[in-house]
Amino acid sequence: MINSNYNIILALLTSFAISYLIIPKLISFASRYRLSDVAGKRSAHKGSVPIFGGVAFFFSIIACLILYFDFSDITFLSGAIVIVFFVGMLDDLLGLSPIKKLLGQLISISIIIFLSNLKIRSFYGVWGIYELPESISVLFTAFVFIVIINSMNLIDGIDGLATGIGSISALCFGLLAFYMNKIEISILAFSLLGSLLAFLKYNFHPAKIFMGDTGSLLIGLVLSILAVNLINSGIKTDFITFPNKGPFIAISFLSLPLFDSLRIFVSRLFRGKHPLHPGKGHIHHALLRLGFGHKKTSIILYVYFLLLIILTYFLLPLNINLAILFFAIVNFCCLYLPFYFYRVHNKTKE
Repeated sequence: MINSNYNIILALLTSFAISYLIIPKLISFASRYRLSDVAGKRSAHKGSVPIFGGVAFFFSIIACLILYFDFSDITFLSGAIVIVFFVGMLDDLLGLSPIKKLLGQLISISIIIFLSNLKIRSFYGVWGIYELPESISVLFTAFVFIVIINSMNLIDGIDGLATGIGSISALCFGLLAFYMNKIEISILAFSLLGSLLAFLKYNFHPAKIFMGDTGSLLIGLVLSILAVNLINSGIKTDFITFPNKGPFIAISFLSLPLFDSLRIFVSRLFRGKHPLHPGKGHIHHALLRLGFGHKKTSIILYVYFLLLIILTYFLLPLNINLAILFFAIVNFCCLYLPFYFYRVHNKTKE
């Protein structure tokens, strides 16, 4: 156990060190060859900012898998990560169509589902559903992966936001896995955390580099793996046991990107717009319009996300359906408030 605990700490430090050393090189390389994100109509930033920060995530995580995982456990996992990495790189360089991006994600997800045998096998009482047939299990797991991966991609809209939210999620997944003695899952989570903490120094406003789709897709994939593992295991520690609350906790640890993406999706459907059409209707856009700026907006959303996770603890004793319902209502109400205040502010100016 002591050696395993050391491996978790070493994974965190190794990942941090690799990212911290690589990122300045990436900034220099991207600037030299003009591999930058130029501000457009939908951009929240100004000017030109180097991309490909996700390359640092890739090398950090792969290094930790090689150093601290059993070889038999990393083959398929690393293969899935490599595929998502190249999909993100191609999208950042060439601009892939949504269909091609989705196809690349599905190939990566299929490796995890079929070769690593990681599937959601039960709803654990959500909507009264328990064990899932094999075909439904596969389809639902793929759906969960796609939703999480793309919600992290969508939340990456302002300096430091996706990096900070991903860090909080990875920390929560990693700590819970550690207390449940799921050491390799904890190592994976802390490998992601280390790379994100190093990146935050360069990505917080004013950002010197963006993660690009290379980074956001990688973060989403790793968080998806952590989430599905938690859904299957539930919470079983020495001081708290809720074996059927895995789905609720996984939703909590990803609540900000998930509920913001769902709110956008539903809102666009009601307005007769394509639900996947890009726009500036995310929660961070509303806070920017209220005048908070990148730094304050990111910090506000960090704090809000942490408060949601704390709220989860007090909802654990409830029936899982009531807990998710109450949690969803609180989320949607809070996410609506900035838009409401913005409309009120505009009316008072007229």
